[in-house]
Amino acid sequence: MHRHTLNPDSVFDSLQYGFSQAVISQGGRRIHLSGQIGVDEQERLVGTDLASQTHAALRNVRKILEAAGGSLQHVLMLRIYIAAQARDEQAHIVDALRSFFPEQPPATSWVVVSGLSEPEWLIEIEAEALLPDA
Repeated sequence: MHRHTLNPDSVFDSLQYGFSQAVISQGGRRIHLSGQIGVDEQERLVGTDLASQTHAALRNVRKILEAAGGSLQHVLMLRIYIAAQARDEQAHIVDALRSFFPEQPPATSWVVVSGLSEPEWLIEIEAEALLPDA
């Protein structure tokens, strides 16, 4: 399994926001995670703010990857859906990404949506990862 991030000087510096412009991968097992939200294992909302929900969603991503024999370092791509009511708080997402992915962060798309499945949910994060061969 090989994973390499690409952040050329010819485009803006996305690392300051906690993500890479691209990730090149080869080999391994690909895993696609369903969107993760800011709830705990009993499906209780962890908080009403974007910061706590973002951290919880990323912890859920990490837990699923660990259950599959991987870790956050194997993440290739994140798709982040942000509820419109939280669009002005995106600095919390940057802080979380930089905390969870301090080196070679994954490629990432951020999309503001009118709402998520439940009105109290502020963020949903999908992930794709490349795990080592079993």
